[in-house]
Amino acid sequence: MATLDKDLLAIQEMRDAVKHANTAQAAYMQFSQQQVDNIVKAVADAAFKEAERLAKMAVQETGMGIPNHKKMKNEVASRDVYEDIKELKTVGIVGYDRMKKVAEIASPFGVIAGIVPTTNPTSTAIFKTLISLKTRNGLVLSPHPYAVKCTKEALDICRVAAEKAGAPEGLLQCLTMSSMEATQQLMKHPNIHLILATGGGALVKAAYSSGKPAYGVGPGNVPAYIEKSANIQKSVRQLVQSKSFDNGTICATEQAIIVDKVIAEQVQTELKKNGAYLLNAEEKAKMEKLISPVPGKVNPQIVGKSATCLADSVGITVPDDTKVLVGFETMIGKNIPFSLEKLSPIFALYVVENSTEAKQVMIDLLNIGGRGHTCSIHTENAALAEQFSVELPVSRIVVNTLSSIGAVGGTTGLAPSFTLGCGTFGGNITSDNITARHLLNIKRMAYGIKDVEVPKPEFEVQSVVESVVSQEPTLDTTMVQQIVDQVLKQITLQNK
Repeated sequence: MATLDKDLLAIQEMRDAVKHANTAQAAYMQFSQQQVDNIVKAVADAAFKEAERLAKMAVQETGMGIPNHKKMKNEVASRDVYEDIKELKTVGIVGYDRMKKVAEIASPFGVIAGIVPTTNPTSTAIFKTLISLKTRNGLVLSPHPYAVKCTKEALDICRVAAEKAGAPEGLLQCLTMSSMEATQQLMKHPNIHLILATGGGALVKAAYSSGKPAYGVGPGNVPAYIEKSANIQKSVRQLVQSKSFDNGTICATEQAIIVDKVIAEQVQTELKKNGAYLLNAEEKAKMEKLISPVPGKVNPQIVGKSATCLADSVGITVPDDTKVLVGFETMIGKNIPFSLEKLSPIFALYVVENSTEAKQVMIDLLNIGGRGHTCSIHTENAALAEQFSVELPVSRIVVNTLSSIGAVGGTTGLAPSFTLGCGTFGGNITSDNITARHLLNIKRMAYGIKDVEVPKPEFEVQSVVESVVSQEPTLDTTMVQQIVDQVLKQITLQNK
C-alpha cells in the first residue's frame, strides 16, 4: 500500500483546519459580550488548573527549562492575561464620544494563524487562545516541531473548555504534522486574516513576507545596567533569579550585566553569594566554543539548559547549586559569543567607567541583535532611568525588577503578554505588548456636526467665448451670439 507524502498530508490538515475555523468563526461573530466573556473565563480557569501538568509536558518534550518555572508562565498566560482583558469591551459599540458624535464598533479580524515557539510552547498557546476568543476570532496554531504534543495538549484543554461553555465547534485548531511547508502555506492562505508570529527570525520574516497583516516580534538581547546608586544586594539577587528563571528561555531575559567600576567588586561578591559562577579565562574560552561553534550563530543545544549541565558538557567543574555562569567581556560583536542572545543561564559582564559608557555598551549590544526589545536598569536615580528610557532604542525599559518576568507583565504594570513588539527599531509594526485590543478592527460611525456651504462654480463668459472662437475661427458672429445667449441663460437658471 502506497504511503501518502507527509507534506501533502500536513497541507491537507492545514486546509481543513482553516476551513473549520472559518465556519465556526462566522457563527462566533454573532455571540454577545456576555457569551464571549463566559467562554473566556471558562478557558482561563481550565488552563490555570492544568498549569503544572502542561509545564511538565513541555519540559519533557523539549528538554528545555524548569517545570515549576514553566508552571508560573502558564499561570501568567491564563490568570494574569484573563484579569487584564476581562473588562475589555469587544462586541458591538465599545466607545462613544458624545461631543464629536462618533461611535466605535468592535469587529473581529477573522481567523488568526498563531505561530508558537519551542521555548514557551504551552504558555504562548494559552495566551493566544484567550486573546483570540475574547475578540471573537478563530485560531489555527502552528506549533514548533519540537513541541507539537504539549502545544496541542494546551490547545485541547482550552478547546474543550470553550466548547463546554458554548463556543462553536472547530473555532480552535492546532496543526500536528510539524511541516514547514504547511506553516508557510498557512500564513498565505486566503482565509487567514492575521498572523501572530512568536518565534525565530526566519519565521517572523516569513510572516511579514506572506502578504498578510502580521504581528511579528524580534529577538531580545537584553542589557542590564547596575548603576552606582543601585541597591546592589537586591539588584544582583533579581538578576540571578531572572536569568535562571526557566533556564533563560524568555526572550526578555537579561543577557549582559553592565556595571559601574566603583561597585564592580561588590557586584562580583554578590553574584557569588547568589549562586553565580565566575569563569576564568580558560573556562570562558571553552564556554565560547559551546555558545557559538559557528561565528555569529548561537548553538541551539544550549537553549534552556541548566548552568551545571552547560558547565559539565565542556568539562568545567562548578558547585551543584550554580544558577548562572558569568564571563568577563570587553568586546561586542556577532563574532563575540558572550555578547549574543544566549537563551540560557550565561551572562556577559562588562565593567564601565560611568553611565555615559554604560549607555554606549547597551546600544552596541542592542545593535547586534535585540533592537527594539527590552533593557533593564537598576538604579535609585530616577532622572537617569528616564534619560536612558528616552535615548535607548528599545520598547520596554524595566527598572529595579526581573526583566524576564517584568517585561511580560508579571512584576510590572505592563500588559501581560507572550508576544512583545519591538517597534520599528526592530522591524515590527508595534512596540506594544500584544494583547486582545490588537486583534480588533474598530469601525467608526460618525454623525455630521458641522454645516458646510459648498461654493457654486463660477462661469467666465468672456473666457468661454474666447475658447469657442479660438477653437473654431471660421464660425460666423450669429453662431457665437447664440452660444453666448445659451451660456447666459444657463448662469441665470443656476443663480435662481
